[in-house]
Amino acid sequence: MAPLMVHGQTTKGGGPLKSASNLPWPAPFAKQVDAPPALSPADELKTFTMPPGWHVELVAAEPLIRDPILSEFDGNGRLWVLEMPGFAVNEKIDNSFEPINTLVVLEDTNHDGVYDKRTVFADKLIMPRAFKILDKNCALIGEPPKLWKMCDTNGDLKADSKELIADTFATQGVVEHGANGLYWGMDNSITVAEHTWNVAFKDGKFTTTPTLSRGQWGVTQDDGGRIYRNVNTDPLFVDYVASHYYVRNPNLVRTSGLYESLVDQEKTQIWPAHPTLGVNRGYRKEVTREDGSASYYQGVSSPMIYRADKLPREIHGNAFVVDGPTNIVHLLKRQDDGTGTLSAEDFYKKGEFLASTDERFRPVSLTPGWDGTFYIVDMYRGVSQDGPLQTDYLRSYVLKHKLWEGIHMGRIYRVVRDGMTFDKQPNMLNETPKQLVAHLSHPNGWWRDTAQQLLVQRADKSVVPDLKKLATSAPDPRTRLQAMWTLDGLGASDPQIVLKALDDQSPDIRAAAVRLSEHWLADAGSPLRAALMKKMDDPNWFVRRQLTATFGELPGDARVAPIMAMLDKYGTDKIVVDIAVSGLRGQEAMVLEQLVKHPRPNIDAVTVLAGATGKRRDATTTQELLALGTDARQPEAVRLAILKGVSLGLSGASGAQTAQVAGGRAGGGGFGGPRRPTSAAVDLSAEPTAITTLSKGSGEAAEAAKQIVALVGWPGKPVVQATARTPQQEVMFQAGKTIYEQMCSGCHMDQGQGAEHVGAKLAGSPYVNARSSSAVVRILTHGKEGSIGLMPPAGATMSSEELASILTFIRGSWGNTAPPVSPAEVEEWKAMYASRNTPWTDEELKASSNR
Repeated sequence: MAPLMVHGQTTKGGGPLKSASNLPWPAPFAKQVDAPPALSPADELKTFTMPPGWHVELVAAEPLIRDPILSEFDGNGRLWVLEMPGFAVNEKIDNSFEPINTLVVLEDTNHDGVYDKRTVFADKLIMPRAFKILDKNCALIGEPPKLWKMCDTNGDLKADSKELIADTFATQGVVEHGANGLYWGMDNSITVAEHTWNVAFKDGKFTTTPTLSRGQWGVTQDDGGRIYRNVNTDPLFVDYVASHYYVRNPNLVRTSGLYESLVDQEKTQIWPAHPTLGVNRGYRKEVTREDGSASYYQGVSSPMIYRADKLPREIHGNAFVVDGPTNIVHLLKRQDDGTGTLSAEDFYKKGEFLASTDERFRPVSLTPGWDGTFYIVDMYRGVSQDGPLQTDYLRSYVLKHKLWEGIHMGRIYRVVRDGMTFDKQPNMLNETPKQLVAHLSHPNGWWRDTAQQLLVQRADKSVVPDLKKLATSAPDPRTRLQAMWTLDGLGASDPQIVLKALDDQSPDIRAAAVRLSEHWLADAGSPLRAALMKKMDDPNWFVRRQLTATFGELPGDARVAPIMAMLDKYGTDKIVVDIAVSGLRGQEAMVLEQLVKHPRPNIDAVTVLAGATGKRRDATTTQELLALGTDARQPEAVRLAILKGVSLGLSGASGAQTAQVAGGRAGGGGFGGPRRPTSAAVDLSAEPTAITTLSKGSGEAAEAAKQIVALVGWPGKPVVQATARTPQQEVMFQAGKTIYEQMCSGCHMDQGQGAEHVGAKLAGSPYVNARSSSAVVRILTHGKEGSIGLMPPAGATMSSEELASILTFIRGSWGNTAPPVSPAEVEEWKAMYASRNTPWTDEELKASSNR
């Protein structure tokens, strides 16, 4: 099949169609449209309002593309676009799992600023989530559950080879909670959002590396190489320390510094240009203002930090996000307090960077451009919320306003500042390695990133001398930094360069040098070891936190003293505490013993260390900890910290101390460390009588003791058995297990332990363990409101047999002992509450629950 050529999407005089500049801003508020029609691209442009001096240009639209969700430029400036026509294909808002999705390559053959040629690189894909362009016309493609490397070997831009990299890339379940991202970061690690592994490239091969699941949709980085992500109603999170440091200790109970929220939910606001009642929580009074517009994000995604130089300087380093449900592109001002603590706030106190009055404008992702600007991918459709997670309210809204109609369109817009100039289109795929090295000095981060990635993939070490020169003498610290990481990607890091970089004026370079020094830490005589010890008083938190992480890579007992020193100096910083404990794997109990002897012990560190020690589930160590936690000779604060920590460790629960989600919003908060099942309590040799006695009292210590009693066993302690299942119920249990893994584990985690402020804990839940299945059936069919936010009606589209299966699994797993559920029970409860169209609250469920 020949590539598709399309013309006619330009103005009469040539060039792209444009939105109007200098309209009244913030956008005048428009009235609600009962059944918003699908607009032509030209008419959709008329619905856009941007700040004075800004406009967008239409660079691609249907029929050239349809249902676009992601895009990326290759080294020659061609635009690759991932299309998902399988999303929400009918009136029932069903997703299609037929092989109908594609990855295409767009080209502008006449250089008029509008793409006119389409080549299908890969077709017959089933609900793909992510892709990453590689050298030599190859790409990584995330097609759950597979991660593929596909290549064009004959130069026609059509994939004709296919290599399986991994077969655990999410599942084909809910689109909203599936692995995505595949973002090649500055440290040459490819980050995957909302998944338990990232991707590494070494010796020409791609492999998976374990990580902790973070984020929801989209990944970006700043000029220092820090990774940023988002979740639901929270627009921007940062990794102060790389994620792999938190994985090295499976007993970690808190992960401060990984995925830290930068935006105060109570202060950030959005300003849609029309009523936005067609959102999942549109029935809630606090969601919308009196005019019907949402006051906070309803599905924020795709953070992108602008790292080029063609747009105004005030934009550089700031973060753009999209909120498709409210038809906006939002701009956040990113701030550094000067010592390495980051935050972000709304760039505009009122008004949006781009607001549309068209309810079908669905910006789903943002793409940095080679030209010095960025691009907006507009899926253009009425439905943006994944069907299985829609509330009954939203489903009714979609049907009433006919938003499920008019699908399989899509547009891509280029963001333009009036009068700006553009970079020349690149030709990197045809350039020599030496020419690529020159691009590391480019002011546009896209050029530096692309050049680095191509150099690393080509593995041509002839450029090592040129890279070393840049790493030591380039005037721009961004160039020096990326030259260092490019050398590392080539396996050519130089200890002398790293040693010099430890004293660089740029804290980002000093932090990178600390991390790169790990190549030589095993050598006790390495001058880098001594140099690292001198960096403990570095004035920047980025450097000090990285130093703490790196000390954890020292061999054996050599790590203990420097980590203890960092805890002593900077133990008020939770990030230092958690990353220190991550490096003390296997040595937590010893360090804890030393710490409690300190005249002024760090209470937070005691808690986290006790948690990590308890999570080992070693009976002897646990008994010693419990004895210490009830020893009256210890200060009360120390005893309480130990008991809280042991409880956290034994339960495997998150110890993240994040604020409640503002106004009951979804999202927010963080996740804990690696978890273990709550049903596998440690067996002690005897009853911990001091703990059982304490558990009968009241107060914080008593509450911690009660949790510990529930999590440990001893000879003679009564054991609660789960309800026996018949062979037919066992079949349902196994079917429910599969459904849970596909649809529920993303929020409630693999052992039902929940994730703080994301998904409720199911293990031990009173609703799950109630004798009657009424409450859990109602929650799954109508959703539930609570302090975490909204639990969507995930079972609203399930059959009664599917609901009964998943509830049978949940009620009989992780220590839960409630009886199985039959399809007939589900039918009865669904019929009883058939008129319900809003989620339940705790108060309503408790009032009617038969426990």
